[in-house]
Amino acid sequence: MVMSVENDATRLLADPLRARIVELLSREALCTCHLVAETGARQTNISNHLRVLREAGLVETEPCGRFTYYRLRPEPLQQLADRYAALAEAARTAYDDDIRRACT
Repeated sequence: MVMSVENDATRLLADPLRARIVELLSREALCTCHLVAETGARQTNISNHLRVLREAGLVETEPCGRFTYYRLRPEPLQQLADRYAALAEAARTAYDDDIRRACT
């Protein structure tokens, strides 16, 4: 089940631990034990957050012997970045052109 990027990724990344996990995975593929060591969170908590991120399509898994490595998928994040860039451009235009709705 892949969630819509615009709404759900923003909501998911609002959690500080999930945001930290995504930040760490942006640099390299990591297994749960690495994420536990980096964040100080409990293994069950990390695993639950990774499951949510995987179900949202933000993270993919890569088996490696006894371990499973997690890798951040760039495409969903790029879609989110593009959406926010479009919002910023619209806001810039409205601000520069002093666009406002008349009160009735």
